[in-house]
Formats: sequence, C-alpha cells, structure tokens
Amino acid sequence: MKTLEGKVAIVTGASRGIGEYVSLELARAGAAVAVAARTEEVKDKRLPGTIHSVAQAIKDEGGKAAGVYMDMRDPESIAAGVAKTVELFGRVDIIVNNAAILVPGTVESIQPRHIDLIWQVDLRGPILLIREALPHLRAAGGGHIINVSSRAGVFPGPGPYANTRGGGSFYGMIKAGLERLSQALAMELQDANISVNVLSPQGRIKTPGNLFAENDPNNPSLEFERADYMAKGARWICEQGVEFTGNILFDEDLCREKGL
Repeated sequence: MKTLEGKVAIVTGASRGIGEYVSLELARAGAAVAVAARTEEVKDKRLPGTIHSVAQAIKDEGGKAAGVYMDMRDPESIAAGVAKTVELFGRVDIIVNNAAILVPGTVESIQPRHIDLIWQVDLRGPILLIREALPHLRAAGGGHIINVSSRAGVFPGPGPYANTRGGGSFYGMIKAGLERLSQALAMELQDANISVNVLSPQGRIKTPGNLFAENDPNNPSLEFERADYMAKGARWICEQGVEFTGNILFDEDLCREKGL
C-alpha cells in the first residue's frame, strides 16, 4: 500500500548501506526520494554504489527518485541539495539523517582533523540539513525527521569496566549529542506538526561503510548485510501521526514489536 504517496523524502548517506535500503523502502511506500550523498561515481571497490545507481534502482521498481549531490561537511552543498529537491519534487516532508563517519583513535592518538571531521559530518551536518529543510516542512504542514544513531550513544554507566578497549569514544559522544538534540527538537517543533525521532541499528550491520577499514582494498569482500530492519522501521515511523515524536528506537525491537 502506498502509505507515503505524495510525500517527498531526503535521505542522506544514501548511495549504499542503510541509506540505500531506507531510500528503497520509502519509495516503495510511495514517497519520492532525493537520494543524497557525495558519491556520483565508484572510486573504491570497497564502496560500491552511487546516488545515481540507487535512484535508478528505485525507478526500476516504478518509484520516483533522483540522485542529489550533498556533502554534509559543506553548508552550501546542504542548502543546494535541499533547493534541488524542492525544484525536482516541489516539497519536502521527510528528512532521514543517516550519513555518518567513524574516526579511529583514542583521546591521545586522534588527529585534530578527525575531530573536526566527525563533528562536521555526524552532528553539524544534520543540524544544518534540518535548518535548511524546516521552511519546506512547515510549508507542507508538517513532517517527519529521523536521525540515525547507534548503540554507541548509549551511556556505559559507572565503572570499573569489564571491557577496557580504547577507541570509539568520539562516535559515541557524537551520537549521544544527536539523540539529545533530537528530543530537544521534538519539543521545539511539536507545535509545527513536525516529529523528530531517533532510529538505531540493534547491532552491527556489515554495510560497505561499516566494513571499509577492514576490507581488502585490492580484493574486497562484497558480502554485505542488508539493512531491512532499519528500512522497515524508518517507513513505519513516517507512517505515524506527527504526535509520535521524541522516541529513541532500535530497529529490531521496533520491527518485532510492530510485526514488521
């Protein structure tokens, strides 16, 4: 059933992985999808897929889509991507902030440029995209924002700890910030009929991006995992009334609870 017929979605990080699956599922529900990311051509065998290949896959299924270039580090690129979406499809109803990177290192070894990178892509980028999209969401009478987080954002609680492996602190820090932002925005935008929710994978999904660092650059494995639970969860959220807001959800739990 085309439950999202007439709606327009922007999905970031959508050239592969979670963003690809979310884009396909929203299109199957009837939404026109702006498949947003930087990748317009494959330059690394470990990272197959482009914004154009995903958009074409949607069209091949009878859906509506377009590849929209968007660099989440570049405020002008984000603004241009939103403007392009409105030019192509006339409106914006759904934002899925999926694009993210994970940087290596501990607090002693991390490079300052990597601190800037993870902040700019994983937190500042979503803030700027929401800011650019808000006038269009308001003009549409409301809509849905989904911010993709991670179990890394869950606080580990007080120590001592059984697992003292270093690294990963920065990704968790950013995702915790994204979740706090999401619930604050849910309060702020409630009267505008705009819902803001967080959706996270229950565990690791071995997407091209997730496996990138450990994949052989010369002879990479292309045995990636599907992100079906994330896709179904995102669709379900967008099918709800806007009063469903401020939730922090995990994909497998949500799909099990709702029978998706």
